[in-house]
Parts: sequence; C-alpha cells; structure tokens
Amino acid sequence: MTDTDLPMRDLPLHNWPAHALLAAYRQRTLSPVEVTQAVLAHIDRWEPHLHATYLLRPEAALQQARASEARWLRGTPQGLLDGVPATIKENIATRGDPTPLGTAATMLAPALEDAPPAARLREAGAVLIAKTTMPDYGMLSSGLSSFHPLAHNPWDLACGPGGSSAGAAAAAAAGYGPLHVGTDIGGSLRLPAGWCGIFSLKPSLGRVPIDPPTTGRAAGPMTRTVRDAALMMQVLSQPDTRDSMALPPAAIAWDSFEAGPERVRGLRLGLLLDAGCGLAVEPEVRAAIERAARLFEQAGATIVPMRPFLTPAMLAGMDHFWRMRSLADLRTLPPERRARVLPYIQAWADSAAAMTGMEVFEAGQQFHATRVATVRACSAVDYVLSPVAPMPAFAAEAASPTGDPLRPLEHIAFTVPYNMSEQPAASVPCAHTAGGLPIGLQIAGPRFDDLGVLRLARVFEQLRPALPPWPAPPAG
Repeated sequence: MTDTDLPMRDLPLHNWPAHALLAAYRQRTLSPVEVTQAVLAHIDRWEPHLHATYLLRPEAALQQARASEARWLRGTPQGLLDGVPATIKENIATRGDPTPLGTAATMLAPALEDAPPAARLREAGAVLIAKTTMPDYGMLSSGLSSFHPLAHNPWDLACGPGGSSAGAAAAAAAGYGPLHVGTDIGGSLRLPAGWCGIFSLKPSLGRVPIDPPTTGRAAGPMTRTVRDAALMMQVLSQPDTRDSMALPPAAIAWDSFEAGPERVRGLRLGLLLDAGCGLAVEPEVRAAIERAARLFEQAGATIVPMRPFLTPAMLAGMDHFWRMRSLADLRTLPPERRARVLPYIQAWADSAAAMTGMEVFEAGQQFHATRVATVRACSAVDYVLSPVAPMPAFAAEAASPTGDPLRPLEHIAFTVPYNMSEQPAASVPCAHTAGGLPIGLQIAGPRFDDLGVLRLARVFEQLRPALPPWPAPPAG
C-alpha cells in the first residue's frame, strides 16, 4: 500500500501527496498555511538528525504560503502546484541565494536568477521550503560535504542517503513535503532514491531544461509516488531557452501516467542482473529484483535475461575523464580555497595529474562507446529492469561504498549508461533488506519515452507487496 492508496484522514499533513493537497485547497478544507506549518514543524523534529536542508527559512516559506492561501480564497491559483511544499537541490540556482555546490571552496555569491527548474516551480506557485544538501561538486554518491553538515538516511541514521541528491532523497523519505528536485549525471537522482526508498525519474536528456547543461546531466523529480512525479513533470518540462541541449517542446500527456497491470501484457522486459563491471550485486538486492521481475511476468510480460553491456574500460574511461575535468576546475582555485575541498575529491582529481593528452582523449571516447553499447543492448526489449545499485545504503561517513578515491564509481554501473544514452530511467521502491534498508528497482526505457517509464513504474507500485511505513524522527 502506498500513500496514494490510504485515506487522507489517516495521514499527517506532512505525508499528504501533492494531488491530495491540491484537491483540499480547491475544496477549501485545507490551507497552504496550515500545511506549510505542519511541514516546518515536522522538519524541526527531523532536521537535527538528518541535515538534509540548506537555506531553511521558515518565515519566507510561510510568506509564500500566505500568498498562495489568498490566491486560493480568490479562486485564482497561480499554477499547477500552488501552495504545495517543495525543495530544490542546492546546485540548482535560486535568485539571490549563494550556490556553494556542496564545497567550502566556493565563493558565496548570490545567484542573479533562478535556474530553469527553480523558475518553473516558482511560476507554478509551489512553496519553496528549503534547498537540499549535496556533496562537494556533486561528485560523490554520499552526503559527505566540506560545506554542509553530514547528511543521514532516515531509515538508519548510521547510513548515508546516497548522493549527490543527498538531502533531497532524505527529505522526501522523511516527509519534508511531497515534492523535491534533484540532478543526475551518473545516478545522482536514482541512487539516493533507491537507498532512501522513494521514487525518482531521470528524464531523457533535455526533457527538463537546466542551466548549465552538460553531457549526461539531468534534473528530475524526487517524490514518494509516481503520481506526484508525473505532476511535477508537467511543470519541470516546460521550455527554457537557456538550455542549449533542451528537447523541442512536446505535448506529453503527463496526467495519463495511470496504468493498470494489464498494460504490461505482451511487453518484453529485459532483466539485467550483472552490470558487467563494478561491485557485485549483493544477494538480497538480486533476490528483490528477481521477485520484481516475476511480478511483471505474472502480469503478462515476457522477461528477457540480458547480458552485461558496460565494460570495465568504459567505466574507467568516464571516471578518468571526470577526474581530469575536476583537476582542471580545482587548479583554477587559489591554494587557500583548494585546501578546503574534501580530501577524497582532492585525491581523486590529483590522480589525473600524470595523464597524457592521448589518455584523456581515449577516456573521453568512452562516453560515446557507452552510449552506443547501451542503445544497442536496449533495442532488443521494450524496457529494462535492473538494480539501481548493487548494495543497500552504506555508512554515512564514507565518501563511496569502496571508500577508495581510486575506485570511486564501482557502484554506478547500472545507472550511468542511461545518462550517456540519454534514455529515461526511474528508481522505484522495490523491497527492504532484513535490516530494514530500502532496495530500488531501476526501470529504463527508450529515449524520449519518459511517460512509458512512469506508466511501468506506476504498474509496479500496484504489483509490489506492501512496504514498511515511513520512518519517524527519533524521540526526544
């Protein structure tokens, strides 16, 4: 059972999904002010333990909520999300606020304008509760940062939420309102979503305009339900000329995401349980993904076992190219600022110092090689099922599952291919380990078929067994 299936009266306000809040505003049975107050009170209880937020400003949020309340009372809501609490990842610029990129090395200058996802939420009337934390430069799958306090996972405070959309995933799982926006260049939406037991969609490249754009980088929704993510996509996918890699505007019926199990009949679903490189899939994770595949099969899909298509050379090449890019960025900093960067990131970047021009060129070629291999492998099936990550959440203090800056990307082999192929891919809560940690199922689809991925994820929400209730803040 999901929040969508429960009577709303059985849920505290901070756990209400966005569509239910909007219906209540429309009927005048709830006010954006009381909802925002409830969310802020809940954050007060959780935040000393999670450290998920940056620029949490209760009075500014309440001011937005009061303006939204006035609009609803006049019968003139501003947009699709008017009065719904939302958070935005720290690296998505918001007008007048500094964007530290998770690192103490950044000069804290106020942003001159909202980046596209922030602008779309503001235009739609969302109540921007806070920004959410991330690791240094977004180059870790953890909540470890030289600028922000260490982020934790609400399911187990000894574990991290993943990253780089660390605070966003923790906030969504903990109930900091229904809507959260993160970014992803190798798994930074899906990995923390999987480890925190929430839903996230990495859209097709360019579907959600961002600024600055770069190869593989996407922004997307992080929510508890597919329905709320589909609602966000109606807003986030609106055009913005600042993204030079944006897709042409498309009339996508995001509100037609609802799909029953009958929709999977006749589909060929690839099942990928070996990424081809990186860390081995742990037994509990493998078993959970196999169970998910059987549920689809029982609903009428054909499950097609897939051979791995990502090679160690591809993963190493992308890693080495990113090391050199980071080294070039760090070398622009004066020594006193560079010394503030997280030591793990410094060691990772410095390891590229001896690379030759030919080695950098060969490393850069692996992005396209990954793209070609991914598209070829996926062309034989309609959608691909796989783990999001080979293991559940790891220790909060660790920069990565290996803890080794020379083996930093061993856990992203299932997620990074779809950044390079520009295909949509979602993380859907699938199961929990015996120790209570979430496991994410990844669903990847053909390029541009974002709606199809949402529909298949919605089917799985209905097929999967009941999940544990959302975690509560520690007492006291």
